[in-house]
Formats: sequence, structure tokens, C-alpha cells
Amino acid sequence: MENLIALLIAAPLLGAAVLLVGGRRLDAVGHWIGTLLSAASFVFGVILFADLLGKDADQRTLIKHLFSWVPVAGFQADVTFRLDQLSMTFVLLITGVGSLIHLYSVGYMEHDERRRRFFGYLNLFLAAMLLLVLADNYLLLYVGWEGVGLASYLLIGFWQHKPSAATAAKKAFLVNRVGDMGLSIAIMLMFTTFGSFAFGPVLSHTGDTSEGKLTAIGLMLLLAACGKSAQVPLQSWLGDAMEGPTPVSALIHAATMVTAGVYLIVRSGAIFDAAPDARLAVTVVGAVTLLFGAIVGCAKDDIKKALAGSTMSQIGYMVLAAGLGPIGYVFAIMHLVTHGFFKAGLFLGAGSVMHGMNDEVDMRKYGGLRTYMPVTFVTFGLGYLAIIGFPGLSGFFSKDKIIEAAFAKGGTEGWILGGTALLGAAITAFYMTRVMLMTFFGEERWKNQPTRSPQEPSAEPAAEHRGEHAEPHPHESPKVMTIPMIVLAVGSVFGGGFFSIGDRFVHWLEPVTGHSEGDSPISAGTVTAATMVCLVVGVGLAWAQYGRKPVPVVAPRGSLLTRAARRDLLQDDFNHVVLVRGGEHLTRSLVYVDHTLVDGVVNGTAAGFGGLSGRLRRLQNGFARSYAVSMFGGAALLVAATLLMRAV
Repeated sequence: MENLIALLIAAPLLGAAVLLVGGRRLDAVGHWIGTLLSAASFVFGVILFADLLGKDADQRTLIKHLFSWVPVAGFQADVTFRLDQLSMTFVLLITGVGSLIHLYSVGYMEHDERRRRFFGYLNLFLAAMLLLVLADNYLLLYVGWEGVGLASYLLIGFWQHKPSAATAAKKAFLVNRVGDMGLSIAIMLMFTTFGSFAFGPVLSHTGDTSEGKLTAIGLMLLLAACGKSAQVPLQSWLGDAMEGPTPVSALIHAATMVTAGVYLIVRSGAIFDAAPDARLAVTVVGAVTLLFGAIVGCAKDDIKKALAGSTMSQIGYMVLAAGLGPIGYVFAIMHLVTHGFFKAGLFLGAGSVMHGMNDEVDMRKYGGLRTYMPVTFVTFGLGYLAIIGFPGLSGFFSKDKIIEAAFAKGGTEGWILGGTALLGAAITAFYMTRVMLMTFFGEERWKNQPTRSPQEPSAEPAAEHRGEHAEPHPHESPKVMTIPMIVLAVGSVFGGGFFSIGDRFVHWLEPVTGHSEGDSPISAGTVTAATMVCLVVGVGLAWAQYGRKPVPVVAPRGSLLTRAARRDLLQDDFNHVVLVRGGEHLTRSLVYVDHTLVDGVVNGTAAGFGGLSGRLRRLQNGFARSYAVSMFGGAALLVAATLLMRAV
């Protein structure tokens, strides 16, 4: 069975190589090659999952050593894979949801001339993410980490002829490089502290290391997680990443890139458990981000960017739970999995709406689409109910558990974190109800409102083949797109309940992550009741503003907070003033120091020696009489000095 672990990665990696190198002869079948190899990886994952289920809980770890990567004295880097309950959960999520997104992309990218290349990039993304979660050491994890960054750059900027897409890809790449520096520094600290960067030696010897060193390692790991998972302060790239094709948004937000940071924190739980300050920083980052993303999502009229703010907020819940330690590790991963179902479904539903609306993304130009797109409406609606925590659906089980765990932290910290999570639940209900009402209900605002003028470029190039520049004619998407949406909707409905029966998900992950009940000051029933009140309040406020009143096609100016939220709470403005302008001033200062001080010393020294040599050169004029006079003068001085010394 251990040999199948390598095949998990080899299948999509082979697809990427074949599709990217095979050339145009594969254009007609390239999309099916990519989809089938992704599905093959999922099949391998299911086989391995069945094998793990047949073992005792303490024997569900498979190790596969391929070869020694860097075998030198004092430094041993191996290509070794670890498949345990935690990595197995990610394997099924990545390959399962990823394969559905591949299938959806067959229809969505049907008219794109570079579809084969697109599927090659999707396969590369899956292979890199699988390497990340299957690595048995932090250095090999870093390879997958960087591979995910490369693939995201290629996919976000897939339509690089659009300046906005090219800029978004560069932004995502550069912001993630900041986080990557944190991971690289953490790995260096691990090696100098533990003499290894393999999971076993590092995570089993945290008790023998000073808290200060572990705090430094933990903070660097948190910085890495902030970059990949778009958490404050490295969250600015996520909204712009919507410039990529919609299937990319679903893949990044649901099953791969943004979940990598949560995986890193949970996998490194032993480090954070031994470094309370670093763990507190994790909870603070998660709490701040879940509110930050929710507020941003309330003001976005672009349907994909509203969902991007939602992703930022939901990942914040996961990071908050991971920062709670053994109380929350399991629920962080549980919410990650359920989020993978409903967020992938929501993004694919948004793509289906765009498919029928000439790729218009402005929800103010939607309205009344439920009768034209019944399958999209139902599947999107189930995802909506799941994410707001409607009783019985997946989000209800996973998000409520995080809120309970936050209160179980105890003390003032528990009340603050639990209250923050409840407030986030209310805001989530508001902005997601807003999305539903503006898209599927109300008057049909798209009538007599052309989505684009003939001179205006399409939001997504495939639209040039699918629709005209005139008024859209909304319609349901083809089955190759709706079938993945239906499957994900089923997961959105039943996933959380299935995991919660008999606490099966807790028992599944507990051998790897550990689990503690904590000491909550309030009962689980009280938390559920409070969550339901927040849900009703959020839905009610959204209905009062967007359900009972006509939605204007042109967004009103709004309050100061609304205008700030439309600009992502001024995160780009802050980055520009503090980082870009600050970097410019720092660069100018360094250039000034270089020119005046460094170059001054170097050039001054050279000029001094040059001037001295020029003066000395005058003594060497090439005339024998001058040399004779010099010799005579020198001899006369020596004689005079000798006579003077004798006289004294």
C-alpha cells in the first residue's frame, strides 16, 4: 500500500508534464487527460483510506521513503512521505474536490484556446498541494509550498493579456514570498535547534527546548500561514486573485492554497502547545481576520470578491480554532473540510451565474435568476445555508464547534474569542443573504442593462465566444458543470452531520492532533441558541435592506465604513503608504548613503592616491641632469647631517 502514496502525487504530476510538454496535438483531449489523472489520484486516495480504516487507530501511519535527497555529513534531507489521519483527510479533500473542479472546468473553459495549458496548471497545482500535505519533513513540505505558489501564480495570471490579471498574479506571488521567508527561517531555526527538520525529531523534542526558541519558530510558521491562507496582515492578495478563471477561485479557496496555512499550524501543534505566546498570536490573527474578511464581504458588489471576503473570514475561524490548541485542532480541520464542500459549490455556482450572464460579475446587474437557473439556484442556496450555519447542514456542525471551543478556552480570553466568533457568524449571515437576494431574488435588473459595451473587454475571455455584448439571456449551465455543483451541494448538506455522528471525526483525528474538551463557562445548547439568534439577526438585517427594498443598479455612496470596506478596509492603501512609499524612501536613503558615504570613501581614497602619485610623478621627468642634481643634493644633506652630529 505504501507504493500508492507516491502514485497520489505522480498521477497529477504526470498530467502536468504531458499537457504542458505535449504540444497542440493534445488540444482536443488534454482536458480529459487532466481530469482523468486527477480522478485517478482520488481513487488511489480512497484505496489508501480504506486500508487505514482497516488498521487500529495507533497504526494508521504509513511511511514511504523514496530516496535520500541531500545525504551529506551532518545534514540529511530525505524524500519521504507520511500518510496518517491528518494528511489522509487533506488527500481526499484535495483530490475529490479538485477532480470535481476539473470536470466543471471542461465546460467552463470550453471555448478557451489555451484550455490544455489550463488543465496542465490545474494538475500541477494538485501535485504540489499533495506533496505539501504528504511530506514527512519541513524541507520537503517547503518544496510543495513553493510549488503551490508557482501554480497559483500561473493560474491567477492565466489570462495574462489582461493587465489586471497579470498584476494580481504578481501581487499574490510577492505577498506570498513574505510568508515563505517565515517558513524558510523556521526551518533553519529547527535545524539549528533540533539538528533535524523531520516531523518526528522536531515535534517529539519540543519539551527539551527553551520556550523562547519555540516561540520564534512558531511565529515564523504563523507568518508563513498568514501568507498562504490570506490572514492579516498578508491578506491583500486574495481579492485580486479573483482575476483568474472561476474554477481557479474554487480550487484556491476551497481545497488547496488557502488551507495550507491551517494544515501547517495543526501539523506543528506540538510547537505551538509548548509556546503559549505564539499560540496566542495565532488566535489573535484568526479572530481579527474572521471579522476583517466578513466586513469586506458585506460591501462587495462583485460576486466573486464577496465570496473571497467570505473565504478570508472562514479561514480566520479555522486559524482561531487552531490557535486554541488541543481544544480546537480537530474542529479547525472539520470546518476546513466542510468549507471545502460549500465554498467550492458557491464559487462554481458563481461561475455558473456568470456563464449565463455574459460573465457579468456585478450583482447589482443580476436579480430574479432563480427561475432561469434552477439547478444553480438550489445548489448555491444549499451552500449558502451551510455557510451561515443553518441547523442540520454542514456549517452548523463545524462552525458551532469552533465557537464552543472558543468559549471553552476559559477566562476573559475565552469570552473575547467566543464573542468575536459569534459576531462573525452574524455578519456572515448578513453578507451571504445579501449575495443570495441580489443574485436570485428581486426584480430582473439585467434587463435593458447591457453587461458590456462593445468597446469594453470581457471580464473573462471565454465570454467572447459564449455571449454577445447586448442584453444577457440567462440560462442553466450544461450538465458537465451542474453535476459537480450537485455533488458539492450534497456534501454541504450532509458532510457535517456525518462527521458528527458518534464524534467520528474527532476520533479519526485525535491520534494525530490530540483533543481536549476544555472547560466552557456556558453549555453547548446556550452556544447553539446564541448562534441561531445571530443567524436570524444577520438574515433579517439583509432582508430589510436588500429584500424589501429595490436594489439600485448603481451602488450608492454609502457610509464611511462601507466605502472603506469596498476598498478592502484600505489594506492596499496602507500597504502602499507603509510598504511601497516606505520602501521607496528607504531605497532613496540607501542610495544617498551609498553615493555620499560609501562611494565618497572609495572615490576619495582613489582621488587621494591619484593626486599623490601625480605629484610624485613630477620627480621622475626622465632628464639625467635632474637626477644628478637630486643625487648631489641628497649627498650634500647626508654630509651636512654627519658633520652636524659629530659637532654635537
